[in-house]
Amino acid sequence: MTGSTALYDIPGPLARRRHRFYGLLSVAAILALVGWVLYLLFDTGQFTAEKWTPFEYKGIQEMLLRGLANTLRAFGFAAVLSLALGAVLASGRLSDHRPVRWVATVLVEFFRAMPVLVMIFFVFVALKVQPLPALVTGLTLYNGSVLAEVFRTGVDSVDRGQREAAYALGLHKTQVMVHVLVPQAVRAMLPTIISQLVVALKDTSLGFLITYEEFLHAGKLIAGNLDYGLPFIPVVMIISPVYIGMCMLLSWFATWVAKRERRSLKTRAVEVAPAEPGTLLPGPAGHRP
Repeated sequence: MTGSTALYDIPGPLARRRHRFYGLLSVAAILALVGWVLYLLFDTGQFTAEKWTPFEYKGIQEMLLRGLANTLRAFGFAAVLSLALGAVLASGRLSDHRPVRWVATVLVEFFRAMPVLVMIFFVFVALKVQPLPALVTGLTLYNGSVLAEVFRTGVDSVDRGQREAAYALGLHKTQVMVHVLVPQAVRAMLPTIISQLVVALKDTSLGFLITYEEFLHAGKLIAGNLDYGLPFIPVVMIISPVYIGMCMLLSWFATWVAKRERRSLKTRAVEVAPAEPGTLLPGPAGHRP
């Protein structure tokens, strides 16, 4: 017997066997790809002691740690400023004043359309700004404009009745936004916000093009000073898991915040006792139904 849900039909025995076969086939293909990559790495001698001994040197370790710290510093500034800029631009796009709305729309569309690297180079070369501020400015302008659209669509996605009920209670627009719409929209926007912050974290690697000594720049310097063939591969094998780990940490943080929001007293449903016969209704003297 096959059933159904509101979203899809529950597969029957034949479909389940077919899905298991496709799953096993996909796993076998992935394992074959991983095995082929490992074979190439071993075949080119990428796991020999000669290529990994340099990473035991204190100077190389300090260079990597310094580059990682610079990456986190740039990401921290860019993340905070992007969220602030996104909130400001989203407020402008949701404004009741048409000129403010037009200006905010032009800024959002312009910075979203501009490549991040172009903005970083413009600030660094044309405005003669230091590498860190140039990198943070480029990341902030791009990610802030994207987050502005995320915030705007998140607020607009809240049921219209919530807004109308709040206005009916006599709240003005700022109170409606702060106390009604934004708290509900944040839960829906959180995965997208974290995804955009992951993009900002990865884009900090563009800093090496303007000589900012971030993590990738440190790896490039190390690989350039190693005197064996294909020196970049061991460096990439060290740097890549660190980037992946930081992105996974951001995703874990988003999941933790979402679970905490669901357990919050402010979002928990309140049980209301059913009315009983003889309950007095509110009024000057009260009366029984």
